[in-house]
Amino acid sequence: MAKILLIEDSKSLGAALKAALEIKGHEVFWVADGRDGFPAVKKNMPDIILLDLMLPHVSGYEICKAVKRDNGTWRIPVVVMSTLTKPEHKERALEAGADHFVDKPYDLKATLAEIFRFLPK
Repeated sequence: MAKILLIEDSKSLGAALKAALEIKGHEVFWVADGRDGFPAVKKNMPDIILLDLMLPHVSGYEICKAVKRDNGTWRIPVVVMSTLTKPEHKERALEAGADHFVDKPYDLKATLAEIFRFLPK
């Protein structure tokens, strides 16, 4: 199954999403601090990154830009999941390189379907 990196500082949302993905057989790595985001990408080389925008120390925008600028990671899909749902936030996330945007709070079943669209078959 897929390797998924979850970069999310909410313990409740992170735990729920991690559990739901692991039940489906995926390997999930989870970091809660923005400082750990890009190093975790490089270390784990996931098939997809699930990224919150509002993180301690380094924003999700900066992590996304770093992923998309790096020759070794730019092809990894980044799905942003955020409570920042105004059009300017979504536009900024897409400009940073995000492949998709999911509004929080999210419907777990619908969100999983969106995530699975980006996973290797």
